[in-house]
Amino acid sequence: MLQRAHCQEYAHSIRLEGDIILGGLFPVHSRGERGVPCGDLKKEKGIHRLEAMMFAIDQINKDPDLLTNITLGVRILDTCSRDTYALEQSLTFVQALIEKDASDVRCANGDPPIFTKPDKISGVIGAASSSVSIMVANILRLFKIPQISYASTAPELSDNSRYDFFSRVVPPDSYQAQAMVDIVTALGWNYVSTLASEGNYGESGVEAFTQISRETGGVCIAQSLKIPREPRAGEFDKIISRLLETPSARAVIIFANEDDIRRVLEAAKKTNHTGHFLWIGSDSWGSKITPVYQQEEIAEGAVTILPKRASIDAFDRYFRSRSLANNRRNVWFAEFWEENFGCKLGSHGKRNSNLKKCTGLERIGRDSSYEQEGKVQFVIDAVYSMAHALNNMHKDLCPGSIGLCSRMSVIEGKELLGYIRAVNFNGSAGTPVVFNENGDAPGRYDIYQYQINNKTAEYKMIGHWTNQLHLNVDEMQWNGREHTHPASVCSLPCKPGERKKPVKGVPCCWNCDRCEGYQYQLDELTCDLCSADKRPNKNRTGCQDIPIIKLEWHSPWAVVPVFISILGIVATTFVIVTFVRYNDTPIVRASGRELSYVLLTGIFLCYSITFLMIGTPDIIVCSLRRIFLGLGMCFSYAALLTKTNRIHRIFEQGKKSVTAPRFISPASQLIITFSLISVQLMGVFIWFIVDHPHVFVDYIEQRTIDPENARGVLKCDISDLSLICSLGYSILLMVTCTVYAIKTRGVPETFNEAKPIGFTMYTTCIIWLAFIPIFFGTAQSAERVAPTHNTLFIKKNGRKVTLKDN
Repeated sequence: MLQRAHCQEYAHSIRLEGDIILGGLFPVHSRGERGVPCGDLKKEKGIHRLEAMMFAIDQINKDPDLLTNITLGVRILDTCSRDTYALEQSLTFVQALIEKDASDVRCANGDPPIFTKPDKISGVIGAASSSVSIMVANILRLFKIPQISYASTAPELSDNSRYDFFSRVVPPDSYQAQAMVDIVTALGWNYVSTLASEGNYGESGVEAFTQISRETGGVCIAQSLKIPREPRAGEFDKIISRLLETPSARAVIIFANEDDIRRVLEAAKKTNHTGHFLWIGSDSWGSKITPVYQQEEIAEGAVTILPKRASIDAFDRYFRSRSLANNRRNVWFAEFWEENFGCKLGSHGKRNSNLKKCTGLERIGRDSSYEQEGKVQFVIDAVYSMAHALNNMHKDLCPGSIGLCSRMSVIEGKELLGYIRAVNFNGSAGTPVVFNENGDAPGRYDIYQYQINNKTAEYKMIGHWTNQLHLNVDEMQWNGREHTHPASVCSLPCKPGERKKPVKGVPCCWNCDRCEGYQYQLDELTCDLCSADKRPNKNRTGCQDIPIIKLEWHSPWAVVPVFISILGIVATTFVIVTFVRYNDTPIVRASGRELSYVLLTGIFLCYSITFLMIGTPDIIVCSLRRIFLGLGMCFSYAALLTKTNRIHRIFEQGKKSVTAPRFISPASQLIITFSLISVQLMGVFIWFIVDHPHVFVDYIEQRTIDPENARGVLKCDISDLSLICSLGYSILLMVTCTVYAIKTRGVPETFNEAKPIGFTMYTTCIIWLAFIPIFFGTAQSAERVAPTHNTLFIKKNGRKVTLKDN
């Protein structure tokens, strides 16, 4: 009876005797359904890993340099991939530390009961799932039992204040998340979605990725979706539909178990979105075939990450040699045998009775496919970490002792934990095994891409990550064997000359606004205005000088005035030459030749000023413009005013007496005329003193809406007010002359000077009244030449009429 009870106790666990007993937690079976705790057998994740622990124990027990004369034993339990079930099982590890009060218990004959002494567990190897490790760690820390996991990667377990007795030989997902952020950044993606299986592994992995991406600031999360523990029908179709709501976020970061990954890929394939999604898978995907089986096309291009590992050849030889005859210590090996070879073991087998019967002569790797499970290396390293810690502890506490000494008869968990955190040795793959202050292993990852070449799909290593990313981008290929990187960005980069206008709350999304008018792109967020003398360049990334122009001689605005002026100069010169030739004839003398020469000089100057108005502005040209612009008209009006004044005085004096008025001789007339002209010259001289002539570029006059057409106009610095002042004296002379012309309009018909002079003055006044608003209402310098020239031309010709009639 006692023997049967003893067998029943260990029916669902493996127990190997030893001086020091280590516990082991492995997902030998999957999660059960409909209230059943355990489901189907897990050949790789369960049996391979379990056998890796027993292989490591065998190797350590054979090693003469490690725990000499000390044998390690094991107590291995099945977690059934369920945290609550694993918690119940792990109570087995602490039974020896719980004192039992049996004072009230008696056997039927009145004798006190005899209890089977439970094994004292010194340390635990496991568990696999992060959620299971978290649940078990909460119990083990209460009893100060160190725990080393070979597969739990949740960042939460790095909290040394809550999980102080927990260590792991795999890096936490915070490193993995950093590696994934680096991959996304290296590929130029900044807008991604995340997908996590409900539970510590998936949720904490996505949380770490989100936190790191937020800290670095280069990646934004479009959507963060969660796969329920018990997904309902159509749940994965809804997830794909949700992901498609943000089509520009093609990259999907997946922290999910392999079953969920497979079903996500199935849903994406069903909706015919092959090639749309860019999968970035965590180590739960790694290089496994199961998630992508019959989903090769939808999974093509997936980038996956896996802790750096190596296949352990010694384990392969060990596992291939396992058989029903030599592996009776593994209570689940018979079930594995049936599952692996598709047969059944007699009437007690769990398989369908229609299957063939197992012969026991089958061989692993010969009669069935075999590939070493990815975490085997880490299981071995975890066991060796515990062994090295115990070995170092033995050297310190039991120096020179053979076997365990009294100080290690009861191993203190807190003390053993210190030795575990201090180990440093080369693991089964040749890489150093060390722990940091939180019990985490350093981050070392291999990066794979799932590629299809010649209809053959495989995981190809494209890089690695050890604190920083090393990615061979040239080796990557995407859907349809494309080597061009697909995009997963919220907004495309703005073109040159456009500024980013960020979308509120989503820093990776922006609208591109073009810099308008005379603005250029100062930085990626700002447009600034070019200075007055500059305009934006073609792509609006900077400013360039505005072209400077002047009135060219070949311009229509110059050609016509120059042509007319030349005609006028020729005609005026002809008249002057004629006057000089017939200087002493009665008709020349009768016309008042002295004032006629002055009048002709004024006309000549008025025609000549056209060339100064068109010439390239410089200090000399600007100075001559100031002098001659009003001087020609001053010569003309001074001569006409002197004439009209002389006529008016003669006839007014004739009404009073026969005595001739004073100052009517030619010499007197010249003196009066040049006195009037000297006032103009004095004004110009004062103007020179007050405001020195200089040249400037006017950028306002031709500042068009389109900056391409903007021009700077080279000008003399003559303001409109200065121009009015310069011409104002000539206008005063003209008005005075007009008054005298009105007063002398009643002279006899035979006195033929007065009426033509009057006609000229009336015409000139009308022209001036038209000229002033036209000139000041015209913006362009070139266009101003036309009304100026035309006014002068008509006035000059009017004076010629006067001269001819004289």
